[in-house]
Amino acid sequence: MTTSERLTHIPAPEGVRPGKGYTNVVTGTGRLVAISGQVAFDEHGDVVGKDDPGAQARQVFGNLSRCLAAAGATFDDVIKLTYFVTDIAHLPQIRAARDEVVDMSRPPASSAVQVAALFMPELLLEVEAFALVDEAGA
Repeated sequence: MTTSERLTHIPAPEGVRPGKGYTNVVTGTGRLVAISGQVAFDEHGDVVGKDDPGAQARQVFGNLSRCLAAAGATFDDVIKLTYFVTDIAHLPQIRAARDEVVDMSRPPASSAVQVAALFMPELLLEVEAFALVDEAGA
């Protein structure tokens, strides 16, 4: 079964405004994969893109991609992304990085939250993901 057959995207339930760049409801069948919040660390634990939200976002989405792959998933399987950003003004650069890896014709459900700080002052964003993968791949 393909991802598009397993997942149902409901962009605008009755009485709910459609989202721009996200889907209000995503449901489906399969094995749940939870990816912890990823930040702009490279494989050595060094921060990538200090003071550059676009570079950090590309590293974060690269890290998410590697974590998804470890669980037998891709961004096509992602049903929910949660963004924690230190400045909402960074969202355009973050969305640009997201758009490089996410099929925006069927975007996942999403939430974006501005936070006072992350656990290191150099970090500008953290993104967590939930995915559903085919149970046959388990």
